[in-house]
This record gives sequence, structure tokens and C-alpha cells, in this order.
Amino acid sequence: MSTQRKIIHIDCDCFFAAVEMRDNPAWRDIPLAVGGQPGQRGVIATCNYEARRYGVHSAMPSSLALRRCPALLIVPPDFARYKQASLAVQAIYHRYSELVEPLSLDEAYLDVSGQPHCHGSASLMAAEIRAAIRDEVGITASAGIAPNKFLAKIASDWNKPDGQWLIRPQDVAAFVETLPVEKIWGVGAVTAAKLKAQGLHSCGDLQRLPLLEMLQRFGKFGKTLYDLSRGIDHRAVEPSRERKSVSVEETYPRDLPDLASCEAELEPLLARLAQRLQRIGSPPFRGLNVKIKFADFSQTTVELAGQTLAADVFRQLLHTGFARGNKPVRLLGVGVRLREDSPAAQQLPLFEEGLP
Repeated sequence: MSTQRKIIHIDCDCFFAAVEMRDNPAWRDIPLAVGGQPGQRGVIATCNYEARRYGVHSAMPSSLALRRCPALLIVPPDFARYKQASLAVQAIYHRYSELVEPLSLDEAYLDVSGQPHCHGSASLMAAEIRAAIRDEVGITASAGIAPNKFLAKIASDWNKPDGQWLIRPQDVAAFVETLPVEKIWGVGAVTAAKLKAQGLHSCGDLQRLPLLEMLQRFGKFGKTLYDLSRGIDHRAVEPSRERKSVSVEETYPRDLPDLASCEAELEPLLARLAQRLQRIGSPPFRGLNVKIKFADFSQTTVELAGQTLAADVFRQLLHTGFARGNKPVRLLGVGVRLREDSPAAQQLPLFEEGLP
């Protein structure tokens, strides 16, 4: 691990909800969420901390959120205002470094190594950035400062909201030893459960396994686990990130009951996909895919090589995917995987309208 890098991860606190509270002060002290209405099978995009006290969180169905918090106010998203706020925040980042890697509208990595601001102190730079966001944009942000991206992102969540946390190079070993495996980049709920079933609950537990055994147990991902459990992350902050795919999807107000009803929705989805591809310059692609989320929230994705938006191929993929669940469908999506030499495989657009 390079001890020379100084990486800041900035994460705006409950961003969509924060913009709404900024523009509607009466909403600041009530449970507030941004998302779709329960009658339209909506989901929560984000919510303020008042709502989180009731167990409401992003990606939760709005109907469940209202059961947990009957007083919850759910407002529709206004992406024009969120985009404006995000651009203002990004302008602040660029006062401190040109090495800025946006991850979404509300978070980014900054490499401030060697920067002259604040006598070179990354902690002071993070504090100034957060103050500027508060004063100029009217929302709060949290920051993590560390020698690499992995640790900086963890640190930004350590003192939320409106706080920051520093992990110095000399503190890395002690910090990661007790870190739960869920905090490791790439470890989701399923992988975490598998690790714990093997008695691996913390990074310290993983550190006891030699690299060869990690590779034998976990394949290529074993090397990632080996490095990150020791706080090692050599990834650079990349101002441009490659777009790998383009897709559209729709959550339906009522479940699609059978395969025929899913087929009837395929044409409008493909039309939207074609329009989106046209907006970004009709890039060449190498694969087609269909995503299906069933009524019980299980989901599957089917992919096949292809270079044209052939409806019959998407229909074939739909048939294959539907057969895996053979139950009513809540969501359908269609997409393409871009070729690596595609001109569109550059900076990911942050301002596509739609809920995350």
C-alpha cells in the first residue's frame, strides 16, 4: 500500500432529501423520503435521518416504509434541482484537485496528494470542502480521509452525518483488524454469510489465511479479500470511468401475471432502449440482456451475444428468464453490453433521470 496517497471520499448526507429540506424548511424536522408512491409500486430513493430512526432506508418499497413510519412524507424526485446541487458540489471539489472521481450525484473520491491547499493537510481540505458545501449549496456532507479509496469510503461513513474521520497510514493495521467482513468492497449479504459460515467474521480472521488458501477457497476474489482485509488497495482515483452497459427498466403498478403479458411490455422497453442509445451516439455493443424481478423480489438476468436490437433475441432471453421463476413479474429490464472500444465507454453519466 502506498503511504504517499491522500484520498478523500466525500458523501453528501441523504442527498435528495437534503435538497428537499433545504428548499422546504418546514420538512426539516419531519420524517421525509424521496421516491415513488406506494400505489405505483414505488421505492424509496433516499430518506432523512428522522425517517431512518423508524427503519426506513433506500431501496425499500414505499408501502413498507409507510407501515414502519405512518407519518412519513414521500415526495417525488426533482432531478433538475438535484443535478444543479451536484454540479455546485463538484465545482467545489475541483478547487482542491483535478483528480476527482464521481461515483454518483452525491459522492466522489478526490486524490489530494501533493496539493498545496491547507499546507497539504487532507483533513483540513476535507473540512474546508464540507464547510463550502454547507455554506454554498446548503446541505451537509461527510468525509473519509485515508491512504486509499477502500479505507476512505469506509471512513466517510464512520462519523455521519456532517462529520469526518481520518485513518492515518500508521493506523491502518489496527483499524482493519476488527473491521467486519461486510465492510469489504465486493462482499454483499450472500458472500458475508458464506464467510461467516467458515468462521470468518472480521478482517482479522481473513488475515490468518495465507494467500494460497484464499485463492483455493474463493478463486480470483481471494486475492481481493487478501489485500483489502489488510487495508491494501492500489486503485487510483480515475476522473473518467468506463461505461460498460446501457439499460432501461420498468417497475409495474400491478404484477405482470404471465409470459404473454411480459412479452406485451417488451416492445415499449426496446423503444426506450433504442432512444437512450441514440442519445449517447448509438455506440457499438456486443451483448444483449433481459432482467426480470419476480413478485417475490427474486430476480434473474439472461445475456446473449448480439450486435443489433433484435426483438426476437430479446424475446428468447425473456422466455429463458421467465422459465427460471415462472411466477408474476414485478419489474422488467432490457439492456446491452458495450464494446470496450465504444466511444460511449467513457465517463458514466451522473444525470440519467430515474430512481436508483
